[in-house]
Parts: sequence; structure tokens; C-alpha cells
Amino acid sequence: MIDLPQNRYALRHDPDDTWAIEDIFTGQTAEVNDVPQEGLDMEIADDLVDLLNLEYINRRKGTTH
Repeated sequence: MIDLPQNRYALRHDPDDTWAIEDIFTGQTAEVNDVPQEGLDMEIADDLVDLLNLEYINRRKGTTH
């Protein structure tokens, strides 16, 4: 059994002094409903990365619908 990382998403500080959510597996900006998650304030990005990682963990466990 392969031991996958617990988190899939990370914060990225962009040159324009905003924040984005990065998919650590692909290196690409994460998307929610086809909207790239970039240009965010730090507080919003931090909350969103936590939510996306929780969803990813639950999906791997099979506990989401």
C-alpha cells in the first residue's frame, strides 16, 4: 500500500502580494467550480486550503457523498 501525503493543497505567495492555492501533486493553481483559486487575501486562502485538504482527506477515506 502506498502511503499518500495527507494534504494535497498548499498556500502559494504570488509576486503581486496575493495568495493562491496550489495543488502540490501537479504544481498548478487549484480550481473550485472551474475558478482558479488565486489573487486571494491571506486569511481567505488559509481557510480555503484547510477546507480543501479536509475534503481531500475525507474523499480518500470514502466519507464524502
